[in-house]
Amino acid sequence: MTDVLISGAGVAGPTLAWWLRRHGFRPTVVERAPALRDGGYKVDVRGAALTVLDRMGLLEQVRRRDTGMRSARFVDASGAPLATMDAALFGGREGDDVEVMRGDLARLLVEATGDVEYRFGDSIAALEPAAGGVDVTFAGGGRRRFDLVVGADGLHSTVRRLAFGPADEHLRPLGHHIAICTVPAEFGEERVELMHPAPGRTVGVYRTAGAPDARALFLFPSPAEEPDHRDLPAQRAALARAFAGAGWRVPELLAAAADAPDLYFAPMSQVRMDRWSTGRIALVGDAGHGPSPASGQGTSLGLVGAYVLAASLAEAGGDPVAGFAGYERRMRPFVTANQRLAERNLEGMVLSSAARIRFQTLMLRLMPRLPGRERMIRRVTEPIRRAATAITLPDAPAATR
Repeated sequence: MTDVLISGAGVAGPTLAWWLRRHGFRPTVVERAPALRDGGYKVDVRGAALTVLDRMGLLEQVRRRDTGMRSARFVDASGAPLATMDAALFGGREGDDVEVMRGDLARLLVEATGDVEYRFGDSIAALEPAAGGVDVTFAGGGRRRFDLVVGADGLHSTVRRLAFGPADEHLRPLGHHIAICTVPAEFGEERVELMHPAPGRTVGVYRTAGAPDARALFLFPSPAEEPDHRDLPAQRAALARAFAGAGWRVPELLAAAADAPDLYFAPMSQVRMDRWSTGRIALVGDAGHGPSPASGQGTSLGLVGAYVLAASLAEAGGDPVAGFAGYERRMRPFVTANQRLAERNLEGMVLSSAARIRFQTLMLRLMPRLPGRERMIRRVTEPIRRAATAITLPDAPAATR
């Protein structure tokens, strides 16, 4: 039986473990965090990724966890409403898409993996190619040989750094940063996303149905000096500087972010690599081909990439050369199509001037009364739908059909 070590227990890692197990492999998952992370933001799952969840028997459970968001309301610096956008335009949601909290999805995937071994509170310290495998040294102590190693450990992937070199060789910055954190429920309105756009920066806050708290989102130009991705005080200071002088409830949200234990602060960057494997080591999800949060497709790419990687390895009988080659051949066009969405989407998420903000909110106010409204919505959502379905998935194992 082929032993596979997977680094990362987010979305791609547990999905890969689930499918490898079904194909007869023996996966082990190592995760730096001491336990599953319940925080995070709402994420979209659409297109081919829904098919993957359906083949896992999890789609209905994911649908039951849908956020149920109804609309986004844009407000000015005083809190006065500027315009409202309905859910039909939320990243291309057209009824067959699902929006779920990332933490809820990750927990569901981990719980579905059954008897897969998880090593929480540990990480990979070193990787050394060996005859017929990879010798792995763990940060928590111990050394173990695996037939294959897969990095599913996100934008700041340890596996990518150890096997492919420094992060800056593979990251393509999009010029903006994102920060997300939990804030008290009083800031949010149930099932409504409140958005405050200002030139060059945007703040949003929302609360899903019945949630005990709300989530805040900050989008802003990348700081001249980026804080280390584990230096929370420096990240909070950079966030405060980026929104100094902002109106609406931004000062209160910044004060809440200063105390939030789950602050996520990261550049809007894409991972661009010529290849996602070397020897017996491969990458999946954000670690290998992250499209950035601006694409709205990171979760879907993680689900689909894990499925395709497992299927390709199974077809190759566990041989890494043929298996990884098949994975890249199938996934590369899909990744390219979805990464292209990011820059297009980012233009609408952070507007560069007050004039552009006025024009966008005017169009949103007029849209319900404009002729051809449905056609306009399709024009916005069609590129997202095409990218989300731009792959033919390999067949699932007979036992899961």
